Amino acid sequence: MNNTITYEFPLHERIRVFIRLEQLFQQFLYLADGKTVADKRSAITVLLDIMSIFKRNDLKSEIIKELDRQALTLNKIANNEGVDKSKLEKILDELNQISRNLHAVNGKIGINIPVSDLFQSIAQRSSIPGGTCCFDLPEYHYWLAQDESIRLKDLKYWSNPFIDVYTAIEFILNFIRNSQAAKNEIAIAGFYQVSLDQNQPFQLIKVTLDKSLPLFVEISGGKHRCNIRFMEPSIENKRSIQSINDIPFILTCCLF
Repeated sequence: MNNTITYEFPLHERIRVFIRLEQLFQQFLYLADGKTVADKRSAITVLLDIMSIFKRNDLKSEIIKELDRQALTLNKIANNEGVDKSKLEKILDELNQISRNLHAVNGKIGINIPVSDLFQSIAQRSSIPGGTCCFDLPEYHYWLAQDESIRLKDLKYWSNPFIDVYTAIEFILNFIRNSQAAKNEIAIAGFYQVSLDQNQPFQLIKVTLDKSLPLFVEISGGKHRCNIRFMEPSIENKRSIQSINDIPFILTCCLF
């Protein structure tokens, strides 16, 4: 059992969007496998959130740029001493395959989604609180009562255009998260400031602490400097306050 909790703070809007999508994709896949009507309703709600993000962002272009940047970084270190070349080549092959899959998609992902009239009706009614009741959308009520194999087939069909993107985002974020070694640090009186080298492409700050500590972490700042505060949760309507204790934690400043 993991006895730690990790807080992440993206240093660029691109990474911020990627992490939001990662969370939504994970929720969707979990809920899509659920057997209850509530699971399927929730899965579709999450899928609509995913589609909304795609409509607001040219994610295909952003992801390809990030993959190209990571490929360039890996090629630069290929001849460094101590680099496992076979492992590096395997990573590059995977990266290049993901990039080829995205290049093969015509146009902007998420614009021309092959969804059914039913899905479009659900999307239109979902903006209304409780707007997908059986008397609002009887066809949806009928679909929710169908066999699990039918519901899973439709969910796969509706979500299929986004799967390559999810694969790419998982690859990118995993690469970033594991790009640097973690360091043990102490937050004096619940506060720690991180100064980042402006000449290094830092992407993400990770703060890990023991779950047993009655604290949560607030991170603020930008790509040059970040403030980390260890906060005591609000109790009995009192505001959260910064701890006055020295807090041990693990810091990772992720590059690439």
